[in-house]
Amino acid sequence: MLSIINGRVIDPSQSIDGVYNVRVVGGKIDSIGSAPFDGDDVFDAAGKIVVPGLIDMHVHLREPGCEEDETIETGTRAAANGGFTSIACCPNTSPPVDSQAMVEFIQHQAVRSCNCNVYVICCISKNREGKELAELGQLFEAGAVACSDDGFPVEDAELTRRAFEYCLMFGKPLLSHPEVTSLTKGGVMHEGEVSLLLGLRGMPVAAEDVMIAQDITLAEITGGRLHVMHVSTAGAVSEIRRAKLRGIRVTAEVTPHHLTLTDDCLRSFNSNFKMSPPLRSRDHVEACVEGLRDNTIDVIASDHAPHAVEKKMRELDRAPFGVIGLETLVPVVITNLVKTGKLSWSSLIEKLTINPAKILNIPKGTLQVGADADVTVIDPNLKWKVKNTDFKSKSKNSPFIGMELTGKAIATFVAGKRVDNKTEKN
Repeated sequence: MLSIINGRVIDPSQSIDGVYNVRVVGGKIDSIGSAPFDGDDVFDAAGKIVVPGLIDMHVHLREPGCEEDETIETGTRAAANGGFTSIACCPNTSPPVDSQAMVEFIQHQAVRSCNCNVYVICCISKNREGKELAELGQLFEAGAVACSDDGFPVEDAELTRRAFEYCLMFGKPLLSHPEVTSLTKGGVMHEGEVSLLLGLRGMPVAAEDVMIAQDITLAEITGGRLHVMHVSTAGAVSEIRRAKLRGIRVTAEVTPHHLTLTDDCLRSFNSNFKMSPPLRSRDHVEACVEGLRDNTIDVIASDHAPHAVEKKMRELDRAPFGVIGLETLVPVVITNLVKTGKLSWSSLIEKLTINPAKILNIPKGTLQVGADADVTVIDPNLKWKVKNTDFKSKSKNSPFIGMELTGKAIATFVAGKRVDNKTEKN
């Protein structure tokens, strides 16, 4: 038995926000109340925030194929260190996740790692080529919770339409990487004043906006469920807001870097600020924050995209897109949104727990009695500096290295077992 006592418990799934004790028996939530528990293994969370285990629905684990960047073991260890008890991993591995064998391989490796729950996102198209539909029925039956070709968009509208129809039959969402590649080809960063001054080829906002408009239309005509990944433009936020008002089944996510950083960061020519979609100008950042505030955007996800140091050391135009984020998501959002009054604690936790759980239709994101005892404890006032030596991820390509942040996940429990390997003094 485990008791997490004296913490401020926030569980949006039950509209709970108050100081309570949480008791775990047999890996399940046994009770939440004010009475003390005797004879338990006790974790004193006084002054801390206790929430359902956090969920990151957009993670790249790289295995198999790019183990020099990340493995399932190191990626899940990073997740636990960042406070995440459940993650959904994208299919852009080598080979990609377009077969039952690949789904089962990832599931097996995740169980062996024993760091957190791993849910598999399968490919929309075979080999992620956007030409032929993957065997979605078999992939869903093998346990895939959603489909996506993330890293590449599916630009063939007919293929996307048929994918929506298959997803509808199995009750699964389609996760869209919104990009028109003919507009972004050769691009390095956001197309705007800064790219012009730096002499770097830009990636226009239209590339995202046009694809989102197409996918929303296809979701509407099929009745399918669309989830838009890594939203970064004001136009995208507006399109999604209008679609929701029309009753279209669309949800969306945004990353911490698109909520806090701008294309000005690329003036340093540091490839840790190079990602896709690119960092945008301040007006787009503000639109994304507002979309988060008014619930147009449902989820905050890391888009954890590890790359080995030697890959990111290349010239900016040759370095790969992507940054890690599992271990900095919580503190970055606390520092920049919660502490500044732009987002409430309840809203933040909702977007990291019950909302992604509902989108993926997984039995997580709640502290209801009888639920799996996946629990995260956050110190909201811990001040610390991001150092590349502190990451559990195999890669170190973070845009937040050197920044002073406030707030951090200090304990992570999966089915009542502590998995973060931190000491109590942290």
